Amino acid sequence: MEIIRQDDRSNPPCPRGLVATIRIRCFKGRKDVVVHLFRPSWDPSEGGTYPWDDLISSDHEPITPRGNSRDVILESFTRDELEVVVRYLARRYADRLTHVTTNALEFPLPAGLLSLGSMPEGKDMGRIRFEIVPGYPLPFPVHGFYDLSQHKPMDQGDCED
Repeated sequence: MEIIRQDDRSNPPCPRGLVATIRIRCFKGRKDVVVHLFRPSWDPSEGGTYPWDDLISSDHEPITPRGNSRDVILESFTRDELEVVVRYLARRYADRLTHVTTNALEFPLPAGLLSLGSMPEGKDMGRIRFEIVPGYPLPFPVHGFYDLSQHKPMDQGDCED
């Protein structure tokens, strides 16, 4: 498993804004499935002092009226949270993952982005809820969003789920 860090920021405008993806070798009959990690919940008072005008641009047209770019920021990780998540994944899932990639959001975000937590689940799109795995050690829940339609089916015998 390789850890790729692309999140080097000198002066972040708020404590949050770090994101991570994992690539699972074999998952639900697909190979090299990309999963976007996020925090599914947070304290409602969090972000009360964030400089929202600097974090979300009002110059962009909203992508969708349902979007909430504030939620995109709030479901991202702090540097400490991201380090805990990466260590946990490396220890627990190293044999199942090919990559863990970390990155930083680019501020200001456009208004109207859809958060990962608002994405619907269905036949191809779904959510991994890491906190339901026995022995989950992190003090906060982590979910992963995936879209199987973006990945080709495995050939017979490629790997076992």
